[in-house]
Amino acid sequence: MAAISTGTYTAAGVSPLLQYRNSCLRITSARFKIASAAATTGRSTNSIGQQPPTVPMSNNSITDSTELEQTTTLIMKDFMEWSKDMIASGSDGGPPRWFSPLDCAAPMEDSPLLLYLPGIDGVGLGLIKHHKRLGRIFDIWCLHVPVTDRTSFSDLVYLVEATVRSEHHHAPRRPIYLLGESFGGCLALAVAARNPHIDLALILANPATRLRESQLENLITLSEVIPEQLHPSMVKLLSVTTGVPARVAVAIPGSGHLLQQAVAELFRGDVAFSSYLSVLADVVPVETLIWRLKILKSAASFVSSRLHAVRAQTLVLSSGKDHLIPNPEESEKLRKMLPNCEIRRFNNSGHALLLEADFNLVTVIMGANFYRRGRHLDFVRDFVPPSTSEFDSVYQPYRWMEVAFNPVMISTLENGNIVRGLTGIPSEGPVLLVGYHMMLGLELVPLVSRLWNEHKIVLRGIAHPLMFKRLREGKMPVLSMYDDYRFMGAVPVSATNFYKLLSSKSHVLLYPGGMREALHRKGEEYKLFWPEQSEFVRMAARFGAKIIPFGTVGEDDIGQMLLDYDDMMKVPYLKALIEELTGDVEKLRYDTEGEVSNQDVHLPIILPKVPGRFYFYFGKPIETAGRKEELKSREKAHELYLEVKSEVERCIDYLKEKRENDSYRNIMARLPYQASHGFDSEVPTFDL
Repeated sequence: MAAISTGTYTAAGVSPLLQYRNSCLRITSARFKIASAAATTGRSTNSIGQQPPTVPMSNNSITDSTELEQTTTLIMKDFMEWSKDMIASGSDGGPPRWFSPLDCAAPMEDSPLLLYLPGIDGVGLGLIKHHKRLGRIFDIWCLHVPVTDRTSFSDLVYLVEATVRSEHHHAPRRPIYLLGESFGGCLALAVAARNPHIDLALILANPATRLRESQLENLITLSEVIPEQLHPSMVKLLSVTTGVPARVAVAIPGSGHLLQQAVAELFRGDVAFSSYLSVLADVVPVETLIWRLKILKSAASFVSSRLHAVRAQTLVLSSGKDHLIPNPEESEKLRKMLPNCEIRRFNNSGHALLLEADFNLVTVIMGANFYRRGRHLDFVRDFVPPSTSEFDSVYQPYRWMEVAFNPVMISTLENGNIVRGLTGIPSEGPVLLVGYHMMLGLELVPLVSRLWNEHKIVLRGIAHPLMFKRLREGKMPVLSMYDDYRFMGAVPVSATNFYKLLSSKSHVLLYPGGMREALHRKGEEYKLFWPEQSEFVRMAARFGAKIIPFGTVGEDDIGQMLLDYDDMMKVPYLKALIEELTGDVEKLRYDTEGEVSNQDVHLPIILPKVPGRFYFYFGKPIETAGRKEELKSREKAHELYLEVKSEVERCIDYLKEKRENDSYRNIMARLPYQASHGFDSEVPTFDL
């Protein structure tokens, strides 16, 4: 076997790959530049582990949202055409090598390295839809395995491992991401098992770690027994493994149909199949596909015996309609076996998840809090604001709330004038919005979306830890339920995170009443449950943040409480359930006494009403700039704390009174107006 030494490979004559060190072969096309990783970057003496060359990008690409949005126009046909172009550009000879796509944006400072490990197609263009956006937050290298290459699975593991070790030596504090798709998932797990001391983060898209009871196992068996003259038909069967999400079945010779006819019938109606087949048949030899099926079998066996050694942080992307591999079952197995593993399920997706039109990889990574630039996640430093398309895709499922509740928002200018809209909220931070938490936090979606749509302000919410972790497995909803909130910038409550947000001049959302306020009892609508001591004033003054008190009204117009916490605790089964749920999450405010300290986790039973309307009133900004020394006094800080609380109560009272004069308060009154003026039109409300 090959021996690994610091900075170089020592070959033992096992594979041409291990001896391929100093060549400077480069293949250039209009879209990418490939190299055997022998570019003179000066980062390492290991030619296999050196950085692949790319054409320098302008720094403007980091913020050029128009260019980033163009990524969404790429479709399966582009993947096929680019793959053919890439292979033909350099006759696709030589050993495996790394390349960086030219259409990647210039990465941010200290961006982690992302190594993309493709499926058995080996082309390396599986991220074609995601290059621009991923390239903003990662230094992307893609593995390309030429069609003529016959490198074994173990030697591919050594190649990736050499790159990982070289890059870790160069930047030991920077995590290295391994994004493995299908066969590449086996490759990523194998490298992680052999390098538990290196900070690796694995993203596994439908990993082919389980062939038993899969269509791939049938295909492998079929490839070993069918006559050689029928091998061309394998192209059709194998096309799905490189990205076509289609129905798969194995046609058995002797069923009364020619194998070719049976396969064609399987894929009838598949839009992508016909165009893909022409590319695959032209550029990928049948012998190559059969070879790679065989090494896939050895890869799955290799990984299965080494999963116990994997210590890397892992995110498994599992498709519900993957007809090649039983991924729901396999992903659950990985979650149980790996010590730091989470799953994100896509029930309506197929095997080629990364190539599907409505799949956004960056949104998934950010929502899962899986992006970090150091050994530990920094919720402030590692946050990346969404692009316009990303926000729209996340917001779309909640758009009905805009129509159903048609929120009215008014704010206060610095001169005291009240105006429609959010003009009174400063565009420059640090800004601290402090307000009332309506039942179940229903005000969050319209609040966050309006600030983004009108002013492109990302509101960083201080949230309960239950949205980020569990103390144990239990009956709490899966963490993925809160991905959208985390994607939009929610951070777990802590003094450290609060400090970092204000120091970075963010717009911060704080609810002092927390869960107790959002899960209040019957008759407690619009009542504040704030702690006795001031919790935020002195921190805000330290950074000169503007405090904006605000009130929200409308929960009593959309539902009526049937069973609250007190009612549920009288039912033995519900009481036991509440106690179990509460034990699954971290508690807050250990130093605070009273009912505000820690609210038990429960879900009140609410009877929906014909929707009314939500109202938001943002009071006059309270300046803390220049008051740092004054507010160091506990008495002065508490006075300001009570002032903010009183202002929130005043905003609520104002809205409760004013909404009585809103003739469009009920949805039945608004619908005719919206039907005639458009559902995006601004519906009138009370006079200010």
